[in-house]
Amino acid sequence: MKITAVEAIPYAIPYRKPLRFASGEVSTAEHVLVRVHTDDGVVGIADAPPRPFTYGETQRSVVAAVTELFAPQVVGTRLVEREQVDARMSRTVGNPAAKSAVDMAIWDALGRTVGLPVTELLGGFTDRMRVSHMLGFDSPEAMVTEAQRVRQTYGIGTFKVKVGRNPYRLDVAVVRALREHLGDDVELYVDGNRGWSAADSARAMREMADLGLLFAEELCPADDVLGRHWLVQQCDVPFIADESAVTPADAVRELLAGSATALSIKTARTGFTRSARVHHLAESLGVESVMGNQIDSQLGTVCTVAFGAAFRLTAARAGELSNFLDMSDDLLTEPLQIREGVLTVRPGPGLGVEIDPDKLQRYRSDR
Repeated sequence: MKITAVEAIPYAIPYRKPLRFASGEVSTAEHVLVRVHTDDGVVGIADAPPRPFTYGETQRSVVAAVTELFAPQVVGTRLVEREQVDARMSRTVGNPAAKSAVDMAIWDALGRTVGLPVTELLGGFTDRMRVSHMLGFDSPEAMVTEAQRVRQTYGIGTFKVKVGRNPYRLDVAVVRALREHLGDDVELYVDGNRGWSAADSARAMREMADLGLLFAEELCPADDVLGRHWLVQQCDVPFIADESAVTPADAVRELLAGSATALSIKTARTGFTRSARVHHLAESLGVESVMGNQIDSQLGTVCTVAFGAAFRLTAARAGELSNFLDMSDDLLTEPLQIREGVLTVRPGPGLGVEIDPDKLQRYRSDR
């Protein structure tokens, strides 16, 4: 059960169309596949999606961090020494996606070694999650059309709507159009990616008060400490901390400062080990949690649903599990299938998925 090697393989797969939001735009999945090898011949896998406009990581920096910093610290440890691994990687500041991929690949290797799914190792609450689909920037008509297509094709009934442009002439109109065309039985919530001011956010939320929104997420910058606190205190729906809560300590500060009343958990930035800490924090404080999406690949989505399904709190809400649908291809041997708005945990030990070697050869960008 000892780790003998850690690989970081960069690859690039184009999206069918760019995904646009207030803090950036993504047109190609320039990710890093991380593989952890053990002396038993087991290989655990995970995906690192760099997001330079959010966390400062790039594909090259993830590869460097994993191979030059984390691999030497991890090789020689046992798969069950996850806290030791976390402590060693914590010596390096930042690099959340790189750290998380190493952590999740170790969990996958452990599950494969003992013959149990990661979901059961984490908590085993259920084997499925409802799916929320994220709608990127476009015209109101195009976003309505996209939502209707996704609902009809995949049975998805929850939508996270990207806002953060012009709140009065465009964003509010988008959300209102979605509610009018999709009906009251669909769940809607908004994510500003810090694109509005606190004052604009408050006005926009008042104008959308009749639309039955589920949540509001990161509407204004967390750096605007007083404005953010003022906004959250008058917000009548749970206010989700996402990119302002990169670490468990960040989540504590946001909640105790009154700058958020709910949390987004992203395994792509806190792995399984630290995501469990964020979950336990949310559970003990009685705040809502949702499983977020870092524009994940199918492998990243597998990790998200594996964690989200493991706990009652995170399984209670629809998870953001569908943005892999916008990728032109993927690396898994068996593609994920969303049916009737639900994504199930893959059966089998570990994460229950395998990488197609031909596709990896085709898309890897280090050769």
